Amino acid sequence: MSLDVFLALLVFSFVSSVTPGPNNFMLLASGVNFGFRRTIPHMLGIAGGFASLLLAVGFGLGAVLNAFPALHTGLKLAGGAYLLYLAWRIAMARALGPDRGGKGDPMTFLEAAAFQWVNPKAWVMALTAMAVYTDPAAPFVTVLLVALAFVLVNFPSVSVWAGFGVALRGFLADPARLKWFNIAMGLALAATLWPMLR
Repeated sequence: MSLDVFLALLVFSFVSSVTPGPNNFMLLASGVNFGFRRTIPHMLGIAGGFASLLLAVGFGLGAVLNAFPALHTGLKLAGGAYLLYLAWRIAMARALGPDRGGKGDPMTFLEAAAFQWVNPKAWVMALTAMAVYTDPAAPFVTVLLVALAFVLVNFPSVSVWAGFGVALRGFLADPARLKWFNIAMGLALAATLWPMLR
């Protein structure tokens, strides 16, 4: 992979990682509700889970899904159902951090990593990146380079959203504002299903 192609891949990685989507809406809500430090495992899980998804797609899973459309449909339905569940959890959150009375915790590393496998935006990003930036003449190396590009860019990109959430904590310390913020974030997360349903 030439340097100019790798730089273009880094730009694609940044734009696709930093733009709104299920992960970023959940990180914004987590930053508000739990703070930055408690959201770090969620951010690391996104980076790790997405890297594993990229490698799986690059090394053949994408072809399997194309060969078995029912499997792809089942994955989309499971992902959509889980996304709606997460949207409901966010929408119903009513207290910040330790005041939550044991209700709700930030996503763990493993939960966030597993979510990448049912996240519609993650699949689109992974399939697009592998289709556009890998080279059939050097598949192994270029698949690894695509995964590396996302590892380098993903964590800093998603951290911005958790940081935005932390910046809003003071404003959202008012229970009424927090309630409506969480409802709006739950609705925004649910709305990310729209492209999948079209």
